[in-house]
Amino acid sequence: MGKYGSTTRTRALVLEALGVVKIATAAQLRDLTCPGTADPATVRGGCKDLEASGLVMSAGTTSRIEGGRRITEKLWSLTTPGLEAAAHALERPVREMGGTARAAAASGAKHALKVTQTLAAFVQQPVEPTEAPVARTRTVPRQAPLRRRPPGLGPLSAWSTEVTLPTGGTFTSPARGSLRADAVFALPGAPVPLLFLEVDNGTETRAEVADKLARYARFFARTEKGRPDGGRDRPLWRTVWTAPDDGREPHPPVAIVFTKQMGPEAMDACMRGIAELSSPVWQGEWHPGRRVGEQQDGFRTFQGRVPVVACRLDRLQADGPHGPIWWRYGRKRGGQTLTAALDNHGYYSRDAYQAREAARRREAEEQAVAQKMAAEQAREASRWPCPACGKPVNPGDWGADTPGSPCYTCQQAAAVRERQEHEDAQLAAEQEELERQRRQDGWLGWLRS
Repeated sequence: MGKYGSTTRTRALVLEALGVVKIATAAQLRDLTCPGTADPATVRGGCKDLEASGLVMSAGTTSRIEGGRRITEKLWSLTTPGLEAAAHALERPVREMGGTARAAAASGAKHALKVTQTLAAFVQQPVEPTEAPVARTRTVPRQAPLRRRPPGLGPLSAWSTEVTLPTGGTFTSPARGSLRADAVFALPGAPVPLLFLEVDNGTETRAEVADKLARYARFFARTEKGRPDGGRDRPLWRTVWTAPDDGREPHPPVAIVFTKQMGPEAMDACMRGIAELSSPVWQGEWHPGRRVGEQQDGFRTFQGRVPVVACRLDRLQADGPHGPIWWRYGRKRGGQTLTAALDNHGYYSRDAYQAREAARRREAEEQAVAQKMAAEQAREASRWPCPACGKPVNPGDWGADTPGSPCYTCQQAAAVRERQEHEDAQLAAEQEELERQRRQDGWLGWLRS
């Protein structure tokens, strides 16, 4: 146990947490690593013991108003040796650890602290109740246990903060206009294997946030040249992160978490305003298909687009990242889970449209078969026997104009008989006329004949 009462495990948790978030208060570190402790004194002791070892430093202070009074808290960050120790604990190269956040601490680190608060809501570290350390002069009363937390999005070690995304240049020497993601979640095999996070404190205009999303799109669109042996070009981001690729998927998703307290109407206007200004970034391409009634069916493709989801911090804290709290830009308002919001295989996907088309074709074929069967049944029901030969006669058969009429064969036979009778009668009439002429002309008629 350290000089200030911290355990080896507590110090390791603090080191790893500061390696990810770079700067935090003791209360935030407690929320990130061990929310079951009675109060932040456990983590505070870990910070002090690490400070005594030269791995952590008090980077400044921050203050907030709570219950009508001002509360001032120390800000803790890593020293240079602490960065190296945290890199070893997190199993990351030291070059990927970033800086010590001293500059942010000088101004109170307001944005950095909001990022840390947001990460705590994403991680939702399970509560593991532990006893608080006993102070030298007084006993720290145990607080009521924290409520059970909803599932989080992976461990804290899967997150990185202040990640450089070069729209030009390289990761180590980014061009002007590049950006830094507030945080990136990367855990291959997870339901959401890759997620870029932006924390909006309300200090940037809607246009500035929309421009940031446009720069995300430019970064995702960058490619690395293929190998000289014929390897194909690949997105630059895939040289760092892993995510599924079926050739039709969009760019990686970006989540915006709004932390500023405001009314529902103001929040809705803010979200919608950013969505409208950034529509070229996330809006899929519409491919019209068959017209069904008054509706135009079709599908959207999202290749080259950035899926953008948004939520409020208070909802994220209450329901966790898997709760129905997300709005996917381009869809109807209403909470979806994160995986549902990021799913591009829904109603307006190409596959779903093709499935609807196949269903419509099957339905049309089934209707045609049913109509044909119904017509055949109707014909069978309205058959009558031929009055001449007794064979069944179908309505619509050749010559069967009215029910009760004879069949075609009998009609033809009757026509032949009628024709023969007519010819026989005509021949008999001619012979009778000839005989009459002979009798009229007397013996001269016989000579002429």
